[in-house]
Amino acid sequence: MRQTKRYPVEGPNALWQVYKTVNKWKVVRNFVFIQISRYCPSLPVKNWIYRRVLGMKVGEHTAFALMVMVDVFFPEKIEVGSNSIIGYNTTILAHEYLIGEYRLGDVKIGSNVMIGANTTILPGVTIGDNAIVGAGTVVHRDVAPGSFVAGNPLQVIRE
Repeated sequence: MRQTKRYPVEGPNALWQVYKTVNKWKVVRNFVFIQISRYCPSLPVKNWIYRRVLGMKVGEHTAFALMVMVDVFFPEKIEVGSNSIIGYNTTILAHEYLIGEYRLGDVKIGSNVMIGANTTILPGVTIGDNAIVGAGTVVHRDVAPGSFVAGNPLQVIRE
């Protein structure tokens, strides 16, 4: 079960009200640095930006592949352990803006985790240490440590 906190909104859908929930200049700054990180070939530089500019918790020797997209509104809610690999074009979200509410949730990715390419990680999930997430997976619930999951919807392949 995802752990998100719900915030009801009145009036237009929640995305129309986004700048009531997050400072627009923070979003602009985050967007610029995320785009730099997406194309940057240097893993130490990427991790420096994620840690120092975006406020993410990123462990030692973690590798974010080319084109990874982290949450532009709330990157500080993302934590990745040591020696993990986040695959090409993966999206990590810590927010959901819906019609009548928005939701926020911390994303915790353990150590020695392998996330396959083109994966989407939704807010409020925890991926345990030593887990493997197959390419193209939508992670909509917690992943147990040491397990192998894949697909949409996510299915446990091996525990």
